[in-house]
Amino acid sequence: METQTKYWIIRELDGNGQQAIQEAAALLKQQELIAFPTETVYGLGADATNETAVAKIFEAKGRPSDNPLIVHLADVDQIPNYVEVMTPIAEKLIQAFMPGPITVILPSSDAIATNVTAGLQTVGIRIPDHPVARALLREVDLPIAAPSANTSGKPSPTSAIHVFQDLNGKIAGIVDSASTEVGVESTVVDCTGDVPIILRPGGITREQIEEVTEVVAFDATIEKEIDKPKAPGMKYNHYEPEMPLWLVDGSIDFFQEQIDQLTNEGLKVGVMGSEELISKVRASNSSICGSNINLTTIAVQLYHSLRSFKASETDIILCETFPKQGIGQAIMNRLEKAASKKVKQD
Repeated sequence: METQTKYWIIRELDGNGQQAIQEAAALLKQQELIAFPTETVYGLGADATNETAVAKIFEAKGRPSDNPLIVHLADVDQIPNYVEVMTPIAEKLIQAFMPGPITVILPSSDAIATNVTAGLQTVGIRIPDHPVARALLREVDLPIAAPSANTSGKPSPTSAIHVFQDLNGKIAGIVDSASTEVGVESTVVDCTGDVPIILRPGGITREQIEEVTEVVAFDATIEKEIDKPKAPGMKYNHYEPEMPLWLVDGSIDFFQEQIDQLTNEGLKVGVMGSEELISKVRASNSSICGSNINLTTIAVQLYHSLRSFKASETDIILCETFPKQGIGQAIMNRLEKAASKKVKQD
């Protein structure tokens, strides 16, 4: 049965904005689902202490229930209420980067519903750096489990319109507060041991973490599917557009050769990439997602670009590759999970 999805537009936390926050919080307290903005992507929130409410997330998204969810809190001082122990590594990262696009994995307390953690003994905790998100979290005064507010496996939403396209009629409400600023999800860091381990690259880079902790490791399974993921994005296909996506690693001439070959086969080719690439190649459709000079611009527009071909007559998308340094690590993590093939110049 279809749900009547409410839609609030908040540009300022004035009287009207506060009223919208109160209405959205009231629905969350009634075990309903609310999509809301964060600095990374839009999240789909439910009361993280209530298994019935959390189960609605998996149903609305079509998300496998063995994929753990991240818990969002309004303030750092709430974290001890939901974890068994705060490790020294976690304390350093929290002090340096929260609120912000980072999630710390810690031993979970009994306060969090088991379907949030997918049966694991750990939980991911994050404090979003977005005024509307934090206003909502303070108003509801509950830990909120919130994966990305999209159909499972598809590109994450960086605007409320993306959420509406995927989840209208499936959730109780959408809080629209314009587009997100970071564009890719939070960095997930396992803080249960002596060395921080990045489980999912994201808005905080490896280099930034190293400045705080001196040493950081990458989980060996980041690029693989595993049976019991410790964090979102470690299992199953993610971020896939409506048509096949190929990653093309090579020169401009090599990229054009791939376009021409597929065009000669009768396919309508879309190109996704930097303005530097797209200004030099010819294709049926294209989507600029930023500049190679500043990879942050690529991250911000990445999911929008992946979604932009849906309304076009495109049979296949060719996307350039980016250096795996800084935010490029997160960009390539998402693109490699979205891609069905990679073509590399000899």
